[in-house]
Amino acid sequence: MLKTFGWSFGISAVALVVAYFYGGIQALILCAILGVLEVSLSFDNAVVNARILEKMNAFWQKIFLTVGILIAVVGMRVAFPLLIVGVTADLNPVEAVQLALEKGDIGTPGSYAYLLHDAHPQIAAFGGVFLLMLFLDFMFEERELHWLSFLEKPLAFIGRLHGASMAISLLILLAAAAMVRPGKEIDVLIAGILGMITYMLVNGLGEMFNVDDDEDEHESAEAAKIAKKNNKGVGKAVGKAAFMLFIYLEVIDASFSFDGVIGAFAITSDPIIIALGLGLIGALFVRSLTVFLVREGTLDDYEYLDHGAHWAIGALAVILLLTISLEVNEVITGLIGVFFIGAAFLSSIVRNKRLAAAEQPKVDELST
Repeated sequence: MLKTFGWSFGISAVALVVAYFYGGIQALILCAILGVLEVSLSFDNAVVNARILEKMNAFWQKIFLTVGILIAVVGMRVAFPLLIVGVTADLNPVEAVQLALEKGDIGTPGSYAYLLHDAHPQIAAFGGVFLLMLFLDFMFEERELHWLSFLEKPLAFIGRLHGASMAISLLILLAAAAMVRPGKEIDVLIAGILGMITYMLVNGLGEMFNVDDDEDEHESAEAAKIAKKNNKGVGKAVGKAAFMLFIYLEVIDASFSFDGVIGAFAITSDPIIIALGLGLIGALFVRSLTVFLVREGTLDDYEYLDHGAHWAIGALAVILLLTISLEVNEVITGLIGVFFIGAAFLSSIVRNKRLAAAEQPKVDELST
């Protein structure tokens, strides 16, 4: 636990100290709130990331915690909002940074927070459609294990229809665009279609370099079994396969960041506090949690967690698309994710106990 989360606790403490010296006790409190917000919104993110990360070897897991965290903090929590504001307001990078440092209120036209909030429909459409397709592709897949069987079995049946996830995503996108304020319809449609294209490209590249089909580029099956048995979380993919999985992982991780980045501006418009809270505290803890899940073999011990995470993803996708035209409190978004993960975890415990009870008579009979 300390080995995995030690850096997270240490850097979080540094971030809080920096926030205090930067803006006093108020800045420290806001930074802590943003860190908690990011973690609460990202439980499902950690579970999905862990399932991908467990396919990688120890080297690429370290890359995820080093280069990956730089992408998450600098790329998504700092550069991405600046890029959106720069494109929206036709500003160069220097002007966008200057505008951000002015810390204008979200209700002030022309301010950094106002411009980013104004671009929210496009951001929500892109991220919402991307996550919706991720959810649908998981639910449409035929599998033996189901959690919410009364929903998952009908969805798996619908998934037999080729292109079902794309058709449903397009219909939902059209409905979301129809509800947006006048003048934004085309922008929302274009952003949603780009989200769909991005998902298809990234998912396609992931399948192209599927480690299960690349026998020359991953460790032996026996070595993988030993590593898994020892709970060391050593994955299989190396080389091109691992690199493409890393890219896939970063794109998915970025999509999960949209709601947190936008929601942060409802709490503060100060980009420094947002970077400290969402990035150095929230994003780092989510990555540490991901690695912890891999190393402890948690997803294999609690098999419904995958299902709970994807239901949380589906809920997040719907909420993102709803926020194109409606206001949804970030607390609700975070609690929905925690609810699904928590329910799946408890269901997994019940299932494990039931299986253990069923196995006990067989063990007694064999011993007799």
